[in-house]
Amino acid sequence: MPKSKVRKKDVSAPRTVSRTPVKVKGTPSSTLYVTVMLALMVIGLLWLIVYYLAAEQITWMNDLGAWNFLIGFGFMVVGLIMTMNWR
Repeated sequence: MPKSKVRKKDVSAPRTVSRTPVKVKGTPSSTLYVTVMLALMVIGLLWLIVYYLAAEQITWMNDLGAWNFLIGFGFMVVGLIMTMNWR
């Protein structure tokens, strides 16, 4: 049975690893952006809390039924998506 050829490593080109920090492009987010982002998440949470606690007293909210979950979670998801652009 023939022997397999052993691959030799190329020692002529040593690898160098760059450990210098990379500057992030862009400016910090404005306080308005952060405020809107947090407000959307809190509004979504409050929407769900109010739906669970007082939907029977609020007729228009009771009429929405299960759509309240979509509205509440929708606000929260939009706020969470905004966190991806937060600097």
